[in-house]
Order: sequence, then structure tokens, then C-alpha cells
Amino acid sequence: MIFNSVEFIIFFPIVVFVYYILPHKARYMWLLAASYYFYMNWNPLYVLLLFSCTFVTYVSGLILDKLKDTKGSEKNCELKRKLCLVGCLFVCLGILGFFKYRDFAVININRVLGILHLGQLTWEHSIVLPVGISFYTLQALGYLIDVYRGDIYAEKNFFRYALFISFFPQLVAGPIERSKNLLVQLYTPKKFDYENFRRGFVLMLWGFFLKVVIADRAAIIVNTVYGNPDEYKGFLVVAATFFFAIQIYCDFYGYSVIARGAARFLGIELMDNFNAPYFSQSVKEFWRRWHISLSGWFRDYLYIPLGGNRKGALRKQENLLAVFAVSGLWHGASVAFIVWGLLNGIYQIFEDCFKRIKEMVKKLFGDAGESANCFSRRVLRRVVTFGLVCFAWIFFRAGQMSDALDIIGKMLQFDWIAMFDGSIYGLGVSREYFKVLVVAILALGYVDYHKYKGTDMAKVLLSQEWWFRLLAEAGLIFVIMLFGCYGTEYDTSEFIYFQF
Repeated sequence: MIFNSVEFIIFFPIVVFVYYILPHKARYMWLLAASYYFYMNWNPLYVLLLFSCTFVTYVSGLILDKLKDTKGSEKNCELKRKLCLVGCLFVCLGILGFFKYRDFAVININRVLGILHLGQLTWEHSIVLPVGISFYTLQALGYLIDVYRGDIYAEKNFFRYALFISFFPQLVAGPIERSKNLLVQLYTPKKFDYENFRRGFVLMLWGFFLKVVIADRAAIIVNTVYGNPDEYKGFLVVAATFFFAIQIYCDFYGYSVIARGAARFLGIELMDNFNAPYFSQSVKEFWRRWHISLSGWFRDYLYIPLGGNRKGALRKQENLLAVFAVSGLWHGASVAFIVWGLLNGIYQIFEDCFKRIKEMVKKLFGDAGESANCFSRRVLRRVVTFGLVCFAWIFFRAGQMSDALDIIGKMLQFDWIAMFDGSIYGLGVSREYFKVLVVAILALGYVDYHKYKGTDMAKVLLSQEWWFRLLAEAGLIFVIMLFGCYGTEYDTSEFIYFQF
């Protein structure tokens, strides 16, 4: 079941209605049942993996908590706690690795064996990657590490903990919630709040607009070019790469906004996973604003434990590259994803080096009368940052190194005529719908610009007169219904991050 489906449109109101008529003590059990039903709609068998990850981390959390309070040798207790933590990490990451990386591992092992002339490993079984496994695994492990560090209590109620791991709005594509936020909220009985309904409705509408009006229509252009790279070159490849940057943002951001809106109906506040990332003036800032929950997870549970920036500039750069390489591998079992991650790490290393050079020049020659934060510089930094991010997206979208290099080669064969002869209208989107897409992207830019400046546009809308709100919401529904990509001509499009 996906958000942009008829099944969800039926499922969600029923969940909300029953939630508020049940006694407070029974509500979390109802949400748990609804969450498992939601997940089982993809493949009922894979709910066993979700349950296994939940059970293992729940028991491990109790053991860690008990060992912390055990009397005896402090050194001996700490060793047992570390063994418990490592054992649980091994089991959960082992399950994730088996389902997500087994083919990648077999292919690369066979390459080494082929070089050594030692025969080949065979793997004839085809196993579909369980949807959302990367997300709920990281969420469960984040909880466990928090318990180990003493940042959160070990949850005693198994069913409440199971709901924390499986809460359906954010189960399959995040945000990757922290126990200190979501688990704590699940303890407090939620009363019906009209304001939560109003805000949740606006958020869900905006998320559907991003998904079905922008992302799914941009996907037509992207799939046309990236699916047939030999037929296109130059400007059309550049345009497709630009539209992929828009597609993946609106697709993933759209899911996150719908998830936040759905949770708000239930009185639960999920974290904001995106904060106008394409207005960033550096790649470092981009990663503070893009997929915030994942970036924060890797920072707190990998980058800082590796030493962060506490052990010198060289070690900081090594840690940064290691984290982004792991981030790339988390997204996909391919060298291209690792290269995508490393590129984003390398960008930031060059930014740090350039910053040091600028500071040295400034000490020697001063500012030379130039403003470091003038409009032209801000625009230039944003354009350069967006260009670098888009270039890295090529490896992400291509999925394989050979395909990514082919795309880059085609991009360099620039054809100026294609910019003006209307060729872009031959990429699966008619002239009229292309105009709709451009206007929708401009609307997104307007909203994101104000968000970048710190304005909550949903709050601004909800503060208006009732007739204005009604017109705005009705207009958004009209645009979604009229220009959204769905119906017999289109397959219901899953969200991109479901595959991770």
C-alpha cells in the first residue's frame, strides 16, 4: 500500500476514526495492528523480518538496561554490554546485508576469484528486497545505541516498542525517527485536536502535489532519457538530469510531508526531513538540509564515534569520506552509489580547503571592498552547489558505473540547437503539460524560498480567513486531480526511496 493509492485513501480515514473512538489505553495497539497491516500489503512474509528486527533490538535493549544496573565489576559489566550491543548489531546488519548486498558481494567476490583463477560462486535464488528494511533497521539500531549510551530508557512494553519501529506513516521511507522523539510521544494519550487535523490536511495536500504533479511528471522525462541514453545527447541529457534532481526531491520530500501530515492527524509530530536543500550555498549546507534524519543518524552514530573533527584535519577528511561511502552503499548495492557518496564527501573537503585559502588571502589582502554575502555571490554559490549536486545525481540515477559514464559522455556532446527547436517536448511530456510542470516547480521554489528564510507556509495559510483557506485548499485539490499523473494511462508510481 502506498500513499498515492485508492487503498490508502480508504485505509487512512478508517484508522483515524477508530483511533479516536477507542479508549486511550487501546489506541497504540490499534495503531500497531494498522501498521502491520499496512506493511503486509507489500508482502505478508516480510513482516517476519520487521518482527525479528523489533524482537531482537527489544530484548537487547532490556539486557543492556539490566546490565547497567547489575552489581559487580564495572569493567566486566561494560564488556558484557558491549558484547550485547555488537551481537545485536551483527544480527540486524547481517539480515540487512543478506537481503540488500548478497548479489553485490557475490559479483565482486567472483571478480576476485576470476583474477586468481579459483572458480566462481553461484547464487541462483532471486529474493526481492523487503521494502523499508534499511529505514526500520537504522531506526531500531539508533534506539539500541541510545539505550547503550544511557540517552533513553529501555522500553519495557513490547507492543509500544513494536509500534515505534513500525509506525506506518514513516515505516517504509522515513523520516528515521529517534526514540527521544517518537517513542516518548507514543506514551502520551492523544486527544482529538482540530488544529492537528487542519495542519495534517494541508501537509498531506502539499505532499500529494509534490508527488503526483511534479515528481511523477518529471519522472517521465527522466525515464525517457536515462532509459535510452544512446538516443539522446547534450542539452536533453542535461535537462533530464535537472529534472531528476527535481523528481527525487519532490518524490522523497513529498513522502515525508505526507507522512508528517498523516501522523499529525493522530496527534504525533514527526521531524521535518527536508529544509529547502536546493537553496543551499554549499554542499555542506545541502547535507544539513537534505534527508536530515539520515544525515543526523550517520553523524551521531558513525561520524562522531569515528572521531569526527576532533583528531585533526586529515582524520576529519578520512571520517567524512568513510561516512559518505557508507551512505552511498546504504542507498544501493553498486559502485555507482559509493561514487555518488564519495563525490559528496570530496565536494565538502574541497570546500573546506577553499575556505582556508580564502581566509589566508583575506588576511594578506583584506576584502578588497567586496561583500562576502552580496546577492551576486549568494546566487553564484547556489548555482555552483546545485550544479555539483546534479552531477553527483547522475551516478545515483544511473545505478551502474558504466551507465553513469555513458550519460556523462553523452552530456559532453552538447547540441545547442536542441535548446531551441522544441526537442524537449519529445521526451514524453506534451508542451501543455510541460508548462504545467514548470509552473509547479516555480510554485515549489516560492514555497521553499520562504521556508529557507524561516517562514512556515502551512502556518501562514492556516492563519488566513476561512474563505481564503478554503479557496487555497480547493485549488490545490483541483490541481492534483486535474494534473496529477494517475489513472489508466499511468501505473501508480511508488516512491523512489522504497527501493532503499
